[in-house]
Amino acid sequence: MWKQIAALSLALWLAACGEPVPQEHRSYVGLWTSAEMSLLVTADGRVAYKRISGSTSKSIEAPIKRYEADGFTVGFGPFDTHFKVSRPPYQDGSQWKMVVDGVELVRTSTVDVGKSI
Repeated sequence: MWKQIAALSLALWLAACGEPVPQEHRSYVGLWTSAEMSLLVTADGRVAYKRISGSTSKSIEAPIKRYEADGFTVGFGPFDTHFKVSRPPYQDGSQWKMVVDGVELVRTSTVDVGKSI
């Protein structure tokens, strides 16, 4: 019985939702891509990230925990990942761009991806 309660508690903890993206960060919402990285930020405060470097790849799907002066942090409980935004979203001609973890990304979709990834 305790194992079932623990499993249910863990599932609920992991399913915790992020807070909606605040107005001052709404420009982050969308699908941002480059040749080696994709970053989806949804209006409800969730992130789906994938980066390929050589033969390795990293990925995470998690809610945004907090915004900081140099970026934002996503994760669950004590487990988190920080994304360093060295250049927030800006318009370059007809494209929107942002520099995250040293990679220039282009917004390829402005869809407010509803309530989940």
